Amino acid sequence: MIKNIMKKEFYFSILIISAIFAFIFDKKIMGFFVSIRNPFFDYIFLGFSLAGNIFIIFFFLTAVFLWKENKRRWIIPLWLSGIFAIIISFILKIIIQRSRPFENGFPALEILFYLMKNSFNSWDFSFPSMHAMFVFASVPILIKEFKKLKFIWIIFACAAAFSRSYFGVHYLSDIMFGAIIGYLIGMTLIYLEEKYEIGKKVIRKLKLE
Repeated sequence: MIKNIMKKEFYFSILIISAIFAFIFDKKIMGFFVSIRNPFFDYIFLGFSLAGNIFIIFFFLTAVFLWKENKRRWIIPLWLSGIFAIIISFILKIIIQRSRPFENGFPALEILFYLMKNSFNSWDFSFPSMHAMFVFASVPILIKEFKKLKFIWIIFACAAAFSRSYFGVHYLSDIMFGAIIGYLIGMTLIYLEEKYEIGKKVIRKLKLE
């Protein structure tokens, strides 16, 4: 048990250090992403980016939990993890106010920017990536309840988050710190549910068991 905790702490420390280095070299990394763009990668990452849409994840994962018996208690934590990820990302964006890569001379991929140009408002800053925060906030809960699919969840989350940097709407550090914060939100919701059983009580009260 102690070894597992130490192992997780070690990996988490490496991830934070990597995110800091990404922040330092963000512009060079973004330049590299721009240089490797091609139609094949464009459509692959466009698919991951659109699949990471908040509403698709929200309703699909809700259906998964409803379908699985004895897992309905985790619907509430799942919803709350997404809600908190959105709220916290908004707050951090407004406080930090980091401009997006395409505002600093790095061209955004035209096809994605055309689809999403109306969503980039004056308050919609780059740091952190709300997309990454939202997706990774759900990962701890999904891994906990669907252990056999954990690598699928992680790969999907990483690809969906990375696509935002590939398209030029976020720096890599925006993605990495967003993923870290989102994951911590998910872990916090697991802790609260296991300690206070909020989701379980709600499901029981609504007679949905």
